[in-house]
Amino acid sequence: MTEHATVKAALMSQAIETPSWAYGNSGTRFKVFARPGVPRTPEEKLDDAAKVHEFTGAAPTVALHIPWDTVDDYAALAEYARDRGLALGAVNANTFQDDAYRLGSVCHPEAAVRRKALDHLMRCVDIMDATGSRDLKLWFADGTNYPGQDDIHERQDRLAEALAAVYERLGDDQRMLVEYKLFEPAFYTTDVPDWGTAYAHCLKLGPKAQVVVDTGHHAPGTNIEFIVATLLREGRLGGFDFNSRFYADDDLMVGAADPFQLFRIMYEVVRGGGLTADVAFMLDQCHNIEEKIPAIIRSVMNVQEATAKALLVDRAALAAAQATGDVLEANAVLMDAYNTDVRPLLAEIREEQGLDGDPMAAYRRSGWAAKTAEERIGGQQAGWGA
Repeated sequence: MTEHATVKAALMSQAIETPSWAYGNSGTRFKVFARPGVPRTPEEKLDDAAKVHEFTGAAPTVALHIPWDTVDDYAALAEYARDRGLALGAVNANTFQDDAYRLGSVCHPEAAVRRKALDHLMRCVDIMDATGSRDLKLWFADGTNYPGQDDIHERQDRLAEALAAVYERLGDDQRMLVEYKLFEPAFYTTDVPDWGTAYAHCLKLGPKAQVVVDTGHHAPGTNIEFIVATLLREGRLGGFDFNSRFYADDDLMVGAADPFQLFRIMYEVVRGGGLTADVAFMLDQCHNIEEKIPAIIRSVMNVQEATAKALLVDRAALAAAQATGDVLEANAVLMDAYNTDVRPLLAEIREEQGLDGDPMAAYRRSGWAAKTAEERIGGQQAGWGA
């Protein structure tokens, strides 16, 4: 197989999971902005997700968030997805939107609150059983605001106890993905603040526990690609939550703030064999001022473009330059790939798949936005907390 064919094959096989919540209304701390045609039910979110997959050919799964996507029959929801050419992906647990969790969830000082949170996590695994989902994604808002508020050591013990219980409940083909976040909403200590903490817990649990990297959850200047390379080397990179940030966890469109960083991350994924491993490429974004579906389509395209550029890196030339200490040549090899216009290549791939080479233009012509704005009248629009 030629190099060109190899690159095309890798790009054709790439799948990017979209989040159900990105199709709903979101906003800032001050205001949630509603738009016409926003889904009112989990089924309508899947209808929109099907359009993203229809025009990109690269978004076949949709992540759920519980309780935002609660339904009476999850097997029926999975069937609804299959009828639209989709599958249900990661199940995201929510242990941060209940008054009981003011002082934490699984790390809370009161056993009754910890039990409530653990029951929710177990319920999420039940949902995975019904939907056929592989991944349980865990992010905890747990932490403290003041020195002395709680015992840091004991909170880690409580966290480990909860994770161990969930791990034991997982099926043979299921995984837990442990997410971390530097700060917010806890400002003194966060119970899972970095990849090292997440990795340490996963290491004790076993191979079904993996770390998920949210590209917005780091201190400014953090070398995220180093974290990616290390976790891949250790076999513990479970997935990504792709987004962009300028200051903190902005959840902007992936590649919007620093496309070069996204390219660097994807190069380490390619270098470490992440494209062929069980690494989940997921979006975790909130589209506050832009149209939802076009923003998600553009995000999928941004990941594809960064991946294409990463695949075009001349690794033999790079290795040769690195081996001889030719710093400028090594950097030039990377920059040559990054500066390549890969849009014609991706258009060619889409057309070979029977798709329009320009997904954004194809969506605009489809009339889906006008159709949903006309039909989705009444009811309760999905949004933060919905």
